[in-house]
Amino acid sequence: MALRKIVTLPEPVLRRKAHAVTKFDKNLQVLIDDMVETMREAPGVGLAAPQIGLSERLIVIEYFEREEDEEKEDAPKKVWTVLNPEIIKASEEKLLGVEGCLSIPGLVGEVERHASIQVKGLNRHGKPMKIKAEGWLARIFQHEIDHLNGILFTDRATRVWKPQDEVEPEQEV
Repeated sequence: MALRKIVTLPEPVLRRKAHAVTKFDKNLQVLIDDMVETMREAPGVGLAAPQIGLSERLIVIEYFEREEDEEKEDAPKKVWTVLNPEIIKASEEKLLGVEGCLSIPGLVGEVERHASIQVKGLNRHGKPMKIKAEGWLARIFQHEIDHLNGILFTDRATRVWKPQDEVEPEQEV
């Protein structure tokens, strides 16, 4: 496994709609492992392929599976790898939360996101999968899927600031 360089604005790949993943080979498996390692090293809770300069519809996320686990110190985190993800259901209820981004260092913002969503996509071996997510996990999925469409959290933010000016977010997405 190897660390990949995280690209930052104004890198053009961050503003492009990414291409669907169609080839499930050894190179893809290495890329996925590299992305998980890069996300952890950053540190972050999610990473989309455009953030490492690749215009591919691939995200990796590592977070707690259930909202109540966030409060437990020893609760295990789960890693999701989703290729060609698509939000197929979203709650009407929306929540405002503070987000940061590994590709926009030094800024955070308040972003309104759906409280819960359902995502469909393919796992690392090309098998169909569905994920139900709520709370912070739903926020992470929405943030990472936005990256695949060339959308950054600052595009959706109602307010953006430098963290030292105010309260810092729990983690960067």
